[in-house]
Amino acid sequence: MASSLFHSAAKAGWESRMPLESPPVRMWLYLAALLGLYFLRRWYRERQSVEGLPEKYVLITGCDSGFGNLLAKPLDARGLRVLAACLTQQGAEQLRKATSQRLQTVILDVTRTDSIAAATAWVKEQVGDKGAGPGSGCAHPSPTLGHAPC
Repeated sequence: MASSLFHSAAKAGWESRMPLESPPVRMWLYLAALLGLYFLRRWYRERQSVEGLPEKYVLITGCDSGFGNLLAKPLDARGLRVLAACLTQQGAEQLRKATSQRLQTVILDVTRTDSIAAATAWVKEQVGDKGAGPGSGCAHPSPTLGHAPC
């Protein structure tokens, strides 16, 4: 008799409280919903692509190490034509070994005007008439180059 009272009391307590109303279950549902939204957003962003990526050029300075190096490698892997400006020949060689033939390197010391002019001519030679059109995002961050049109 005592065991039947225990089972009936336990059963009544369990049935009186719905599983979704308990705080731990609700927390896990919120967490699962947030995690699902995160992965849905990530999947959607990874699906987006830029048309004609193999014909696009990007110039990155500081590619010996740091952010420039870390950015050049994945952009090359995605198919862009990366023009990587390095300060040293050793940095340029290491980057060339780690990437595809699409990535081209140039030695650039941004503190020297002659180096900037040589790198500018090299970029124009590499890109030709494919770059610096309307909407290309052309910018002149260096005051030594002036504000000539792209």
